Amino acid sequence: MYILLPLDSTNLDEAKLTKLDDVQIWTQLLVDGGEIVETKFEKNWENFELPSDYVVVGDDGEYVWPFMEYNIAVLVAHTQRYVEDILEAYLFKELHEIAY
Repeated sequence: MYILLPLDSTNLDEAKLTKLDDVQIWTQLLVDGGEIVETKFEKNWENFELPSDYVVVGDDGEYVWPFMEYNIAVLVAHTQRYVEDILEAYLFKELHEIAY
């Protein structure tokens, strides 16, 4: 499962989820068995070699149509900002999906 995150840093221990207009780096996590297996970084989310299954945004008001056009499901992390917290919320199905 590939999860796409708009972050403010490549340091996953300190990086925080940002608004789509303020993204410093896009991070694609390969998650398998509840663990991060692989991490990739790109300046543009469309540059990743393999497509993402999900993108996580910080609130419902973000402009997410470009992701939906690529059939990437959009999840909202209302309170989680750090990668570890977002991953945990994803695993426990605490992130809300924006319907198409």
